[in-house]
Amino acid sequence: MTRWTWVDEEQLLEQLDLVRLSLPEAFHEADALVRQKDELFLQAEQYAQEIVENAERQAAQILNEMGILRQAEIEAQQIRQQAQQECEAAEAQTIAEIERMRRQAQQELEEMQRLAIAECEEIQAGADEYADRVLQEMERQLSEMMRVVRNGRQQLQPEAPPRAREANTSHTATRSPGAKSDRAKN
Repeated sequence: MTRWTWVDEEQLLEQLDLVRLSLPEAFHEADALVRQKDELFLQAEQYAQEIVENAERQAAQILNEMGILRQAEIEAQQIRQQAQQECEAAEAQTIAEIERMRRQAQQELEEMQRLAIAECEEIQAGADEYADRVLQEMERQLSEMMRVVRNGRQQLQPEAPPRAREANTSHTATRSPGAKSDRAKN
């Protein structure tokens, strides 16, 4: 009932030799396991590092793509605004050009009207002048004819005292040509 146990010495020594002989191999196996564990740990760290680096690259790429997308959206908005401004400027320029052309056409129309009126007035003045010349020539011819008629009538009348002739001449001159022809018929 003591704590002492009796052991077979020979068997114990054999067991110790066995342990002693197997210990270096166990140490080698344990050492190999530790090295394998360290290699696995190192590989795991490298793999984890690669995963982290890949994730960081992908995150950077995604952020870059998002930045590119944002930049593209900003540029598209700027292009839309610029196109809108150019359209508005072109519209204003076109309206101004149309207004300028309308004013120019109005001025040309007014000038054409003025020239047409001036030409009409010139034609009218020419026509009036021509009519005046024709009437003046007719008047001259009629005066000549009246003189010839008076002379003919005087030659046809018997000799009368000069005073009666003058009265007759002045009386005949104040009458209309139709009155003379009535008198000639009588």
